[in-house]
Amino acid sequence: MARLTGAWLPMAATAALVLTGSAGTSAATPFDDTVLACSDPAARTLDGSCNNLVHPEWGKTNTEYLRVAPARYADGVARPLGGPSPRYVSNRLYNDTSQNLFSERGVSQWGFVWGQFMDHTFGLRQEAGGENAPLPFDRNDPIESFRNDLGSIGFTRTPAAPGTGTGTTARQQLNTVDSYIDGSSVYGPDTTRLEWLREGTVDGNLANNGARLLLDRGLLPRRDSRGDASKAPIMAADGRLQGTPGRAMVAGDVRANENMALTATHTLFALEHNRIVNALPRTLSAQAAFDIARRVVGAEQQWITYTEFLPALGVQLAPYSGYKSTVNASLSNEFAVVGYRAHSFIHGEMEPIAPEGTYTDAQLKAFAAQGIEVEHEDGEVVLVVPLNMAFFNPDLLAGIGVAPVLRGIGAEPEYRNDAQIDNQLRSVLFQVPVPGNPGCLDGPQLPQCFRGVVDLAAIDIARGRDHGMPLYNDLRRAYGLAPRTSFTAVTGESTSSFPNDPLIDQRDPVNDPNIIDFVRLRDGAGNIVPLDVPDAAETMGVTGTRRSSDAARLSAMYGDVNKLDSFVGMSAEPHRSGHELGELQEAIWKKQFENLRDGDRFFYSNDPVLQDIQTRYGITYRHTLGEIIEMNTNAEVEDHVFLSDIPILPAWANATAYAVNDVIVYRGSTYVCRQAHRSQLDWTPPVTPALWRQVTP
Repeated sequence: MARLTGAWLPMAATAALVLTGSAGTSAATPFDDTVLACSDPAARTLDGSCNNLVHPEWGKTNTEYLRVAPARYADGVARPLGGPSPRYVSNRLYNDTSQNLFSERGVSQWGFVWGQFMDHTFGLRQEAGGENAPLPFDRNDPIESFRNDLGSIGFTRTPAAPGTGTGTTARQQLNTVDSYIDGSSVYGPDTTRLEWLREGTVDGNLANNGARLLLDRGLLPRRDSRGDASKAPIMAADGRLQGTPGRAMVAGDVRANENMALTATHTLFALEHNRIVNALPRTLSAQAAFDIARRVVGAEQQWITYTEFLPALGVQLAPYSGYKSTVNASLSNEFAVVGYRAHSFIHGEMEPIAPEGTYTDAQLKAFAAQGIEVEHEDGEVVLVVPLNMAFFNPDLLAGIGVAPVLRGIGAEPEYRNDAQIDNQLRSVLFQVPVPGNPGCLDGPQLPQCFRGVVDLAAIDIARGRDHGMPLYNDLRRAYGLAPRTSFTAVTGESTSSFPNDPLIDQRDPVNDPNIIDFVRLRDGAGNIVPLDVPDAAETMGVTGTRRSSDAARLSAMYGDVNKLDSFVGMSAEPHRSGHELGELQEAIWKKQFENLRDGDRFFYSNDPVLQDIQTRYGITYRHTLGEIIEMNTNAEVEDHVFLSDIPILPAWANATAYAVNDVIVYRGSTYVCRQAHRSQLDWTPPVTPALWRQVTP
């Protein structure tokens, strides 16, 4: 989920740290990548090798993605399939027109944040050396609302894995991180990065490093925290960090600065590692304490993924029946390039929450000057941060603080998983706004802020073609699902024709901007949400009806359901009741997460070392994400941070008719109706004293 795009560098595996035996002692043991001797079967290596002792290369860094279905290229080898222009499709299908729709299950923003954190744990395609293949941008498209001085949308093909994409051998791609849920985004894939991240000197000898991870005033270290930034590990630096890459925060994964919530999550688990180390006896060696903490952190991340994250999304796996050496846990190309690209989840804003008094007046004014809305609610400060401002902006995290960010992530639902992607991702991903417009960083005014277009939806479509993904119906067949015979069968709608609507140009409907207008919103209980009441329309919509169906627009763009791009068809599918994913997407997730569990010899239910750690030291991996947040920060969060309130209009805001002397309770206070009226969301009792008299505080 939430796989964003940028310019990363592949990491090379060099050596592995191992945890030997049940006593928790360890040593740095180099191994030959070509031989993979697997000298210590109790070891969880840094690069994923030797997890499977029969096939020690399975799940290892710098190995090919698996394929569930044969690669599909236009020439059978390497040339991507054609199809409608990705930006053309994006404008007509994924264009959200600044209308928010929220998770029907009330999944909080932790859904997409944890999804991305896991994505950066087990997947990173090789990028260096790929061919430049920019995507077309039509400034004359009648549905185009953004200006793009670049003239095209930047896109680089993923380079072919060695020995593929030539002759009769289909092009394959490399995963440059290991495929296990093992905390690797915290520790890195090799000893070079790990040594820099650990307290102590950086001299090529892990034996003189401390057990704790290096922090800088409670935050991740910067690339210049040890002095010379040029000697620090490489970190991706786009957007606001491009000019000052030395100020990037450093973590095990190169993408840790992509957004403020992701950086805060990386910081949380560095803090958690150090908390575990501090709880261990000081008689242990630094290396033993480090290895124990690393083992527990990896298991904690598995526990959260399988007991909180996946259930919150309604993903149901087969019961666990133990480790299977015949299961290859390596990531599949279909999962990495289609199924896990759930960018529709991602909210266009982040809203850190802190108690009043956390920030000085000067700090609050500085936030506002950057384009952050500052709200005061019930003794708390809420900072409404446009997503664009949170990209590659570690200084903003340092100013706001980790605890407010982590608390805010769980306080409201993420966006609905559908064929709609916020323009922060769909048009201005990682772009720096033009100067002089601090107040137009979100919403309908967004195009005024930018002069370049980077479209993640278009890139998702193009990446599927680049990696030779099967077409939609072929991918359904590969996952044991019946193909869809019509566009309405794909979307679950009643028609694939454009309506006879006077606002739609019947001569050329697919190019009429009115086809994507929202004409009706409903909340999580099915109540109609008034489109003309901004407070309601922006915060209460769960389902939305457009002037034309998705099926009509797909039919006009693709013509034949058997020509649908797999990503496009998958994202247009309806959800089963109680599920956050469509049928194909859930099938892809189910297969991959079962493989990640069943093919991991160190999965928490199969790892005796974890029980030994608990018996000896009283340290368990069985912590919810909320518990880990509270143990490491001063944030008070809900017990189940992955779930928030489902948006439902309260009765007093749902055009309810009130008579004189009717009584309501609003935010704990009782009010009596002063005069008969039909209530609306923006007529709340404190705001309209002419309509309501407060009788209890």
